[in-house]
Amino acid sequence: MVFLPQEVIARKRDGQELSKAEIAAFMDGFTRGTVSHAQAAAFAMAVYFQDMSMPERVALTLAMRDSGTVLDWSDLDGPVADKHSTGGVGDNVSLMLAPIMAAMGIYVPMISGRGLGHTGGTLDKFDAIPGYQTQPDNELFRQVVRQAGCAIIGQTADLAPADKTLYAIRDVTGTVESIPLITASILAKKLAAGLDALILDVKTGSGAFMPTLERSRELAQSLVTVADGAGLRTGALITDMNEPLASAAGNGLEVRNAVDFLTGRHQDARLKEVTLSLCAAVAEMTGVAATVEAGRMLAETALDSGRATERFAVMVHALGGPGNFIDRLDSHLAAAPIIRDVFADSAGTVSEIDTRGVGMAVVALGGGRTMPSDDIDHRVGFDRLAGLGAQLDSHTPIARIHARDEATATEAERRIKAAYRLGGTPTIYALIPDAVPYLTAQEI
Repeated sequence: MVFLPQEVIARKRDGQELSKAEIAAFMDGFTRGTVSHAQAAAFAMAVYFQDMSMPERVALTLAMRDSGTVLDWSDLDGPVADKHSTGGVGDNVSLMLAPIMAAMGIYVPMISGRGLGHTGGTLDKFDAIPGYQTQPDNELFRQVVRQAGCAIIGQTADLAPADKTLYAIRDVTGTVESIPLITASILAKKLAAGLDALILDVKTGSGAFMPTLERSRELAQSLVTVADGAGLRTGALITDMNEPLASAAGNGLEVRNAVDFLTGRHQDARLKEVTLSLCAAVAEMTGVAATVEAGRMLAETALDSGRATERFAVMVHALGGPGNFIDRLDSHLAAAPIIRDVFADSAGTVSEIDTRGVGMAVVALGGGRTMPSDDIDHRVGFDRLAGLGAQLDSHTPIARIHARDEATATEAERRIKAAYRLGGTPTIYALIPDAVPYLTAQEI
C-alpha cells in the first residue's frame, strides 16, 4: 500500500484516530525527508485542534524515539535518571539538579532543548559558556556521563531526530501548547536516553504553557501515563510559575544565578525548594534513598558539601568549557553594554506578575527567538527580579535590565513594567500543595 502523508493529515484533521502504523509511517517519512516541513506543520496543527488518544500519544512518542539511536547505560554502576521541565521563565533548575544528583550517585544523561516561545531553553543557557559543546557525539556524551556523573546536551543527529525538527516547527507555527505534542516531544528524548527513572516538573500559572492547574494536571497525567505505557518509571511534580522561578531571566544571567546557587553565594528560596524536591523524588524512585525525606537530606548534603559544584565544573570542562569557569565567572560570561534598573511608576507591593510577559521581554531584548534560525544574545535579560510580595519604591526596582542597545532596552522596560501589578496580598507557592511529594500514574 502506498503511504500518502496528506491522508494521515486529513484523517487527524477530521478527528479520526490514527493507527500505530500510520503514525510510525508519517514520522519515518518526516525523518527521511519524504514528509515535508509544511506537512509536519499541518499535522501538528491538526493534532492541536483534534487532540490524540493515549494509544496515539504512546505511538507518536515511540515513533519519535525510534527515529534514531536508543542509548544503553547498563555498564554504569548506579541508576540512570533525569528530570524534565515543561518550561517557564527563570527556570534554570537543570543546571543545579544534574550535578546534585550526580553527587548523590545517580547518573544523569540529560538531553535538553532550546527555548520555545516565551520560555528559556537549557541549551541556550549552556551556549553562554565559551567552548561548551551542547551537541557532542554519543561517544563523548557517554564519556562525560561516566566521568562527571552528568552531561547536559542537546539532541545529537542520531538521538530522536524527528523530534528535533518538529520541535523547531512547533515553536513558530502556534502549536506549542498541545498536550499530545508536548508529551511526545519530552518523552521521545528521555526514552532515547535509556533512563531507569524520570521526574517531571510540570509548571502551572501565568508563565507556563498550561496556565491553569486543571490543564497542568492533564499534562502531568498524559506524561506519566504515556511514559508508563512506554516502560519508563516516571513521576511528576506540579510547580508554580506565577512568577519567575529564579531572580534572573536570560541565558547568561541564569547561568550566573545557577553558579551562585551551587556555590552558596545566593540561593533563591523557591528555586531551592523546587530543585531539592525534584532530587528527593528521584532518589526515592531509584532506590538511592528509602524515602523522599531521606532523599531530600542526601540532596542537601550533596549541595552544601560542594560536591555538586565539583560535578558541574567537571562536566563543563569535559564538554569543552573553561577549566576555571566557576572561579573566573566574570571573565567567561560576557556583560551586556547597557545595564540599568527598571522602576515601577508607583510604590507598592507586587501582587501579580504576568510571567509570560517577563519572558517575552527577554525575547524582545534578543534573548529568545521569533524564528528557528534566529541567533540569541546570551548577555541580555533581567536579574534582581522582584518576586510576589516584594515592596517596590523609588529605591527598590522591579529588576535590573541587561540590554545590547537603547532601542531593545526601552521596549523591554515597557514590557516588564506592564507585567507587574502592585497592590493587594499575593499567594506565593513553590510546589503546588496537592502534588507533594510527587505524582505517579496511580495518584494523578
